[in-house]
Amino acid sequence: SFIQRVLQWTDLLDPTNLVLSIEKIEKSRQLLLTNEDASRGDLEDKRIQEAWKRSLSTVHPDNSRLIPGPFRPAALLPFTAPTLFLSMLPVKSLKSMILPQASFYTYSTVFNIVNGNASYDRRAHENLLLGAGVIVSSTFLGLFPRLLQVKLSMNSVLSRNVIPVIILAQLSGMNVIASRSLEPMRGIEVMDKEGNVIGYSRKAGTKAVKDTATSRVVLFGTSAFIPEVFAYFFKRTQFFLQNPWSLWTLKFSCTILVMGLMVPVSFSIFPQMRRARILEWVAISYSRGSS
Repeated sequence: SFIQRVLQWTDLLDPTNLVLSIEKIEKSRQLLLTNEDASRGDLEDKRIQEAWKRSLSTVHPDNSRLIPGPFRPAALLPFTAPTLFLSMLPVKSLKSMILPQASFYTYSTVFNIVNGNASYDRRAHENLLLGAGVIVSSTFLGLFPRLLQVKLSMNSVLSRNVIPVIILAQLSGMNVIASRSLEPMRGIEVMDKEGNVIGYSRKAGTKAVKDTATSRVVLFGTSAFIPEVFAYFFKRTQFFLQNPWSLWTLKFSCTILVMGLMVPVSFSIFPQMRRARILEWVAISYSRGSS
């Protein structure tokens, strides 16, 4: 259920999973491979529970490779929240916006590629070229409305607060679609009820990317919108008039708080495994940072 997925993701997003040593991860995987009780749904052994938690939070579900620390699910919040906050600051000059926008979309692109479905055939140079193109195009599209804002001196609430949030949310979804565009083209593995791979499905790949893109729109759209709403009303208080510097502290704290709540929620909107109605196929592992 959705609530169960939220609780599971809350455990997997534990920041301590970012500093787990390779030795501990390998011990956890060996425990799961050698213990017959590890495959049961209801586990009472705390060692096995901890082993599952470590494995799911650090190892890619498709190729069983170790996910680099900066791109594990638990790293999404600390790496993107500051750049998201800086991207939503009022524009003083276009140069001041280039680094936050480029940093945000660079990390998002690499995160999407690293955690995307790995069950289909792909080469390293394809990921490199695809990622570079997505980073450049996402950054340009993110800066374009800011450029118009500077050149045309637009200072209305709509142009300063609402439009940037809408564009950032839409670009976050488009970033997923572009960076994982090979999945709908080549298809991802599908399995039968017994877990045996029976082929590749483009429809499953399309569904996986679409669901993940939707979750990113919800995540970053909400994380950018709510702090803007709080800031809008906060600027009308007496406290702000006496302490103007407190606005940025409030917005940054609000961004961290909202995004911290939204990451497990957005990851839990869609299950990572889906059953297809035709032939009872199951599309596996949409992505580690998926839905």
